[in-house]
Amino acid sequence: MADVLRSLNLLETLKESIEKNNISDIRDAMEDMLISRINIAITGDRNAEKNTFINSLRGLSQEDEGAARSPSSSAPEELAVFPNPKHPDFRLWDLPSIPTDASFEAEDYIERFKVTRYNAIIITFTERPSVNSVAVWREVRSLQKETVYFVLLASVKDTEKTLEAKKKASLEVLKAEGVPLPKVFLVQPSALEKLDFLKFLEVMRGDLPEIRSHALLLALPTCSNSLVTQKKDAFKALVWAAASLSGGVSAIPVPLVASMVDATVGVRILTKAQVSLCLDDESLERLARQRGLNLARLKALRTCALSVEVSKSEVKRRLAEAEKDTSTATTRLVELAMPRHARSVSRSFTVMLQALNTAIDDMGADAEKVVAMVTGEGQ
Repeated sequence: MADVLRSLNLLETLKESIEKNNISDIRDAMEDMLISRINIAITGDRNAEKNTFINSLRGLSQEDEGAARSPSSSAPEELAVFPNPKHPDFRLWDLPSIPTDASFEAEDYIERFKVTRYNAIIITFTERPSVNSVAVWREVRSLQKETVYFVLLASVKDTEKTLEAKKKASLEVLKAEGVPLPKVFLVQPSALEKLDFLKFLEVMRGDLPEIRSHALLLALPTCSNSLVTQKKDAFKALVWAAASLSGGVSAIPVPLVASMVDATVGVRILTKAQVSLCLDDESLERLARQRGLNLARLKALRTCALSVEVSKSEVKRRLAEAEKDTSTATTRLVELAMPRHARSVSRSFTVMLQALNTAIDDMGADAEKVVAMVTGEGQ
């Protein structure tokens, strides 16, 4: 329900900007979501678990080009950045380990690596958090930065029993250091659909500003059906904004309705959806390799043409089809949701909304089938 409310909040924010004719705000929001502009810092020992976590957040394995390597190729005191190959403005920053010596000063570490400039900071560990890492957390929070988290990374040797013990011990450390309402999220670096990652993501998205939250969501690999649903809702909010602009609400031309101009923006939105939902060929090839699955079977799950290839001709075809199918009753319902001054263009808005939302639903259905096979639920 929280995820649904966040999508509704985004939609209301976009509607409010339309009502106030803040067209630049709408364009900026759309652009941020389309390019997924977000920066996340990850600190902790540079070990196999941390590198795997960095790779998994980008949908990569260690063998892929641009992956974080084990052992790390970065010098111990060097800052390393790992952009997402599919969403280059989504960057993960690998911060050097927090020293454990008694002379450590959290303020110096934060200043040296500009920790507060990131949208979120993740403090990772494989046993329990160090006293100095808690000092960093406390200092960051004192600077009015809420988006800093403790994440316990599971290793290949861990069992359910050892992980439970580690999490309990970690919480005890945080309590002893005076952390109010301590939280430790347990994450399986090589399989984000397991353990606490989805819960962690929900908490982090709730703390981030609205647009950054959705930008993060759209850039992450789709590892569960709940993420498919959340992504569909976010794309539908994005479609609403694009349809509002394309329908003539503003003087800024946003080409989407086939009878007026071309489908360039529609192609861009659906291309982002294809990649975000991990339906493109490259994403499926990586999934097949990482999970030991048959690539041909994965590809055969895509029954929507847009899941295979997003082409301008297919987008135009869907727009033309929606224009034929749109009923007067549907148009009237959409009029009620539109800003008053925009109701004269409600038909083009309705056509656009119906065509692209249907496309998002069709692609989402394919993504759910892929998730089921990757996680073993479809076997």
